[in-house]
Amino acid sequence: MKTLLKNGTVINVFTGKCEKKNILINDDTIIGVGAYTDSEADIVEDISGKFVCPGFIDAHMHIESTMLTPSELAKVCIPHGTTAIIADPHEIANVCGTNGIDYMLEASEGIPLSVYIMLPSCVPATNFDESGAVLTAKDLLPYYSHKRVLGLAEVMDYPGVISGESSILEKIKDARMQNAPIDGHAPLLSGKALDKYISAGIQTDHECSSFDEAAERIEKGQWVMIRQGTAAQNLEGLIDLFDEPYCRRCVLVTDDRHAHDLIKDGQIDNIIRTAVKMGKSVITGIQMATVQAAQCFGLKHIGAVAPSYFADLLILNDLESIDIKDVYFRGKKIESNKIQVPTIHRKLLDSVLNSVNVDRLSAHDFYIEPKSDRCRIIKTIPQQLITDEEIANVDWNINNGINVKRDILKIAVIERHKHTGHIGLGFISGIGLKEGAICSSVSHDSHNIIVIGTNDDDMAAAVNHIIKLGGGICAVRNGNITADIPLPIGGLMSNADANEVVRQNKAFDEELQAMGIPHAAAPLMTMSFVSLAVIPNIKITTKGLIDVNNQKIISLYTN
Repeated sequence: MKTLLKNGTVINVFTGKCEKKNILINDDTIIGVGAYTDSEADIVEDISGKFVCPGFIDAHMHIESTMLTPSELAKVCIPHGTTAIIADPHEIANVCGTNGIDYMLEASEGIPLSVYIMLPSCVPATNFDESGAVLTAKDLLPYYSHKRVLGLAEVMDYPGVISGESSILEKIKDARMQNAPIDGHAPLLSGKALDKYISAGIQTDHECSSFDEAAERIEKGQWVMIRQGTAAQNLEGLIDLFDEPYCRRCVLVTDDRHAHDLIKDGQIDNIIRTAVKMGKSVITGIQMATVQAAQCFGLKHIGAVAPSYFADLLILNDLESIDIKDVYFRGKKIESNKIQVPTIHRKLLDSVLNSVNVDRLSAHDFYIEPKSDRCRIIKTIPQQLITDEEIANVDWNINNGINVKRDILKIAVIERHKHTGHIGLGFISGIGLKEGAICSSVSHDSHNIIVIGTNDDDMAAAVNHIIKLGGGICAVRNGNITADIPLPIGGLMSNADANEVVRQNKAFDEELQAMGIPHAAAPLMTMSFVSLAVIPNIKITTKGLIDVNNQKIISLYTN
């Protein structure tokens, strides 16, 4: 079946030109762009006054962070013009091992969204994590034969790469033997250490937060992923990468973005739109989001409106604002409300459910033994995943060191996979919580239960509710559950539809504001990354406080 889209203005991502041409499609593939006529097609659609560009590619994201299953995510992505995502399933792999990878592959099969997989390189992320699984190079190797597996996902263990640690180097070696792309994750790394990291074969990085940091990577041959997620919003700091010559080595990513932000603000379309408002070229943004993302990952038949390319196309009412009228996937116009849910084998589905293995806790489990008045505080930074270390005096006589007026709250990470009973305790600032507690089974990357609170009783109540849910997010005030989002799939994803997850997320945000957290903050996403011991400078896991830069456990107390 041949389809002709005529009289539209085509964005040529190879030349950057906008030209009025007709597009001839045979089934799922473009077979011609030029002076084609109605007689050459079975179906003709006149798109006069519209623009046509390739579907967008989100070059690095974690499906789990949207809290949606792949088919529900497709319903959200398609209206915003994303027709392909490159996903790293290391969240669910940290909980469920290879069953998590298998689930993501099966749950994304046959949906009108190309879901490419990068194999999780760091499960667990560090030796300071207690994850639900450990994936070796031997575990990952068979997956390279899968048609939608592209390469090795973000290598977060940059200390291991630099020091020559054999287990991570073996995974990198296997990827290189497959001639597969390898993603990086090395915030603030520079100079000779960065050279050694890149020399291992690592081609990209999505952790840059400043132009100078990104420019060094581009000058040394890496691709830079410009990230605009829910918590980590790096576009403003990297906006000059939209200029020559740097723009030719950049792609656009969301990394971690909640479903309600995707629906409300958009995905890759939002990044381009925002960059245009900052004075940058819409064509450059489209190139980053299409042909350059495809080139970065060696995808030969997506990312352009040209012969032999799949007909993944966006019909735009307006170019500058990325006003999307229609989305074509493999030559068919997609209605997002008609996307079907793939069938998941029962045994596989059961393997990613019931992932919380923790006994009920009491307030006493959160008590910190006073040993010094001077303590290390994890200081969060707005719209960044990087944290600072703050040394402060705490008053142990008032609420076991918690001081809401000074924004010193208690934080705890509870092991949830192997029933070890391990709990890491500390203090955190920059969240803004004035009462109660917030808790989640989403805490990168090992996804133990994490809770922040103004008192031990509410912290215990929150953790116990997450145990009861079998995974999820909740808020507690005065012992009462005031908002929750059940996440039964690996303790990470909902089995509800996208609209219901967004409703729950909106209600949760309203409750957080009532608890004193500013509207502009992203406390759930921020909290979830406070346990990731590969992002500077200080984090907390089930083993306690971690000095990320020196990769060692440190005491809560200082002299």
